[in-house]
Amino acid sequence: MMNLFTGRTRQIGLAAAGLVVTGLVLTGVMGAGAGRFEPSGREVASCALPPPDAMGSAPGAGGEQPGPNGMVYVPGGRFTMGAVGFYADEAPLRAQSVDGFWIDRTEVTNRQFAAFVAATGYVTLAERGIEDVVPPGAAVFSFPDEAEKGSWAYAGDANWRHPAGAGSSLKGREDYPVVQIALEDARAYAAWKGRELPTEVQFEYAARGGLEGKTYAWGDEFNPDGQWMANNWQGIFPFFDEGADGFRGLAPVGCFPANGYGAYDLIGNVWEWTSDPYVEGQADVGLIKGGSFLCAANYCGRYRPAARHPQEELLGTDHIGFRTVLRVSSSGDPARN
Repeated sequence: MMNLFTGRTRQIGLAAAGLVVTGLVLTGVMGAGAGRFEPSGREVASCALPPPDAMGSAPGAGGEQPGPNGMVYVPGGRFTMGAVGFYADEAPLRAQSVDGFWIDRTEVTNRQFAAFVAATGYVTLAERGIEDVVPPGAAVFSFPDEAEKGSWAYAGDANWRHPAGAGSSLKGREDYPVVQIALEDARAYAAWKGRELPTEVQFEYAARGGLEGKTYAWGDEFNPDGQWMANNWQGIFPFFDEGADGFRGLAPVGCFPANGYGAYDLIGNVWEWTSDPYVEGQADVGLIKGGSFLCAANYCGRYRPAARHPQEELLGTDHIGFRTVLRVSSSGDPARN
């Protein structure tokens, strides 16, 4: 396995994570946790958590079948995948067929991931590292202050328990998306639940919420009637985030409107792992979808269902999370966990 932290391979890995950015400098590769500008604006208490029960039902031999708690049912169908006029890797437009499946209503939260760790003793890649391949730690974005622009740093003490490195914790953030998760960590959680990560096709289909051919998950207008529909960066990245959507930084799950299937935050807040590689046959570079709180109009702009981005599979960051899917059996009865 290639060492991500020596020579050209390390540069490729960080670029895949979106850390090699024009105008930004990756500093403190093995330093302490970087400082972080905490979210401000909207009161966190105003974000009502989605109800824990399942939403929708899957067709089955014995009639409609209810699903696992915390998931929504996405009925199968055909849709036009991809986009033109944005990034080249989103093209061409192509027709896709999808079988029905269940998907988590929100991103997996710190509370949910903590339950997995408590039950299994699992240790994430950022906590343990891989000898001679990747050291412990993860990538942290420091928000800009009045004196300088925001920047990325690799923090050796950053992990899901301490997402911004030393001095940070999950206190009061139990219902935020879990971050600093490598692809293998997300897969381990999904396997524990008897589930999988979504394929790119499943993710994009679910993110569209039943709308066909629209630019965004909610239509063709970014801010319909002045309403913010997803957590992203307002302002000039990486210099200032106005926080017009109520947050500067990560938000708790479920703070923005659900889409047509009843799923939250498939667009914005955190990028999300899929089960597919970015390029078929390319080792160690996975595919993330959905955009994050760092996506701005002047940089990234990937807060759209068709958008896609490469991501080093062994590198956790504080703007990438995940959710799981559950395929429906021929009887329509999903496994329960």
